[in-house]
Amino acid sequence: MTRTYTLKRRAEQQAETRQRIVEAAVDLHSSVGPAFTTISMIAERAGVQRHTVYAHFPDERSIFLACSGLAQERDPLPEAGPWRTIEDRDERLRIGLSAIYGWYERNAEMAACVLRDAGYHQLTKEVVELRMEPFMAAYQEVLGAKLSAKQRAVLKLALSFFTWRTLVRESGLKQSAAVGTMIQAIAGASGA
Repeated sequence: MTRTYTLKRRAEQQAETRQRIVEAAVDLHSSVGPAFTTISMIAERAGVQRHTVYAHFPDERSIFLACSGLAQERDPLPEAGPWRTIEDRDERLRIGLSAIYGWYERNAEMAACVLRDAGYHQLTKEVVELRMEPFMAAYQEVLGAKLSAKQRAVLKLALSFFTWRTLVRESGLKQSAAVGTMIQAIAGASGA
């Protein structure tokens, strides 16, 4: 009985340590960015030694996947599927963009660091493609239904985190005004 209890407690401690390491990586990726986060920084933030980090995560990719998985679990990107049933194009865009912009608002610091680093850091780019691109493709498909090529190009602009940041954070628009501005821009981009 004592051995079973000891093994169970040890497994719990290992799970707690692993969780602390992942939490530390999320914090650092959200503040300094994945490209600038080192194993030493993660170990220090988690209160463990570097070798303990490597015992749980044999390489940087496994840490990135665990970190992005936890972030996605905590606040998943909006699903585009339910928007398909909205017949009115502008209403579908309003609901979809509002949900996406709401996610950007809640995750602004992390998204800014991660998407910045994805521009030049290969592993960050791969993880962003894995975690975000399926959602972005679904947004383009569902929100882009019955739009012209020019309108789909403006939609792609509207879906960008950096567009949201420019409109809301830098220009001071309320989220609803930013959404309305992009819907007007999409509507105004008619033609092939």
